[in-house]
Amino acid sequence: MMVPMSTTHIILYGIPNCDTVKKARAWLTAQGLDYQFHDFKKQGVPAERLQAWLAAVGWERLLNRQGTTWRKLEPAQQNTVCDTASASEVLLEHSSAIKRPVVEWHQGATIDVTVGFDAPSWAQRLA
Repeated sequence: MMVPMSTTHIILYGIPNCDTVKKARAWLTAQGLDYQFHDFKKQGVPAERLQAWLAAVGWERLLNRQGTTWRKLEPAQQNTVCDTASASEVLLEHSSAIKRPVVEWHQGATIDVTVGFDAPSWAQRLA
């Protein structure tokens, strides 16, 4: 079992029934890591955090164009997404169009943001 650095605080954002979110949560738990889970369905998308994620990883990385939510949007709405501002509007309105999970790794005053679940890179981050 890995022992995280004592100053690392993890916030995992997503929806509980997403398979990738389930895998990520199970992995964190198996590593003995404490984390906070933010449920988009119950708690919504925090607008200020969304802006920080967009700045950190870019709208192209954050927008899940492969998911059901995106595919169900009208083509006219899909075609409006061309930059950070337009992506932000769609993601605030349709939280399930955010690629999951979004994880904030707080270490002191630094916050790193990752999107998606990648066990090897997460393990390396915590080594």
